[in-house]
Amino acid sequence: MPANTSAEIGIRELRASLSDVLNDVSVRGRITYVTSHGRRVAALVPVPDAEALEAKKESGGEPSA
Repeated sequence: MPANTSAEIGIRELRASLSDVLNDVSVRGRITYVTSHGRRVAALVPVPDAEALEAKKESGGEPSA
């Protein structure tokens, strides 16, 4: 797995660079955590990862962290 697979970005910075962040998520597979006042409040994940997580939850499996 590549060393740089996740990042954090504040809400204000996300507003200013949304298209670049979405490109990193979709093309590079990077998970990006959105922070508010230094606290993680959301995550942007590649669609295949999100779909795999949903499928696992629907089949009764627990998602892995």
